[in-house]
Amino acid sequence: MTTLLLTLLLALSQAFTSGVRPLPPPLVVARWWDPPPTPYAAGHRGVDLAAPVGTEIRAPGPGRVHHAGPVAGRGVLSLTLPGGLRTTYEPVRPLVVEGEEVVAGQVVAVLTEGAHCPLPCLHWGLLAGETYLNPLRLLPRPTPRLLPGPGPEHPGQEHPGREHPRLE
Repeated sequence: MTTLLLTLLLALSQAFTSGVRPLPPPLVVARWWDPPPTPYAAGHRGVDLAAPVGTEIRAPGPGRVHHAGPVAGRGVLSLTLPGGLRTTYEPVRPLVVEGEEVVAGQVVAVLTEGAHCPLPCLHWGLLAGETYLNPLRLLPRPTPRLLPGPGPEHPGQEHPGREHPRLE
């Protein structure tokens, strides 16, 4: 039964990939998702993205504001997305109100001071029901591209005039 539930949750999270980043690029992960082994064990139920205070936070896709306000002394914003997924942001100053419809890419909050990270960061979470998922799954997988490089380190090892490709 657990395997079936996890498979369904994974399918739901993969079905929704709008590609809108919550922060401007590049995304800098200060702390990765580290799910707990059991629902009540220690773990990190989201990702921390480094960003300066005042950075605008965008909705990853269309949805409705589930919660916008303080929780345990921190500003929290929670959006319900298609398929019943819910994404959360903290510490933020919400710019939207509960029940409001949002569109993909809409600025929905501003990053504020918080004690979650040593340096300013956005804690971004994703839930399917009561199960936490990796919010980075909402973003499309990057496409590797070959780019011209500086050339061979030792002249004569490649054909003249060809650039040395590198992965980005």
